[in-house]
Amino acid sequence: MHFVLSAASAAELAAGAYSFSDELGGFRLISASGVGTPADPIVLVEEIEEAAPITLVIRRRPPPRTTSGYESYASLTLIKIVINRSIRVWGGFEVELQETLRKPSVYGDGLSFKQFSSLPPDASSDAFADNNRQFEPYDRIRFENGSVDPDATARFKVTITDPTPVPEFYLVQDPQLLSAGLPDSRDFALRLDPARLDPATLDP
Repeated sequence: MHFVLSAASAAELAAGAYSFSDELGGFRLISASGVGTPADPIVLVEEIEEAAPITLVIRRRPPPRTTSGYESYASLTLIKIVINRSIRVWGGFEVELQETLRKPSVYGDGLSFKQFSSLPPDASSDAFADNNRQFEPYDRIRFENGSVDPDATARFKVTITDPTPVPEFYLVQDPQLLSAGLPDSRDFALRLDPARLDPATLDP
């Protein structure tokens, strides 16, 4: 179940020990569910309207109390269901963690995509066969060797850890344009939206 916490102009949805907001614009959050554990990941559904970087705001809610005090935050297992609402084919997709907005996450802040785990990374996508991880000076994963057509959906799974958590952090998402086969041919353009096309501008 998800909860809408803010005004209609921006959505803030709560799931598990976190809330997620699209307040910085460029995309629309649709739903959030789950707890955030490997067995019950938090699943976010969102629509991205342009092939341009957008930033998801993630806030930590108060963790449960234990007999020894407040329990530290466990790792967050996150599945993102992303709908491509642009008119361009995505040939890759990057995600980057930031503890401070618009500043790369560095080794010392602790925030990472499971960088310090002894287990193998578990990042994956149903739309891209491979992913490349860059830890320093960023904490970034680039999904590649695949594509996402307009109005198609892609699934991404990541695990986020932070031994020294802060109340708010950011996940930058950057759809990468396909280097070839952009929607400028007659067949692909007609498949997108025939009503918007001027036949005089199309190749014979």
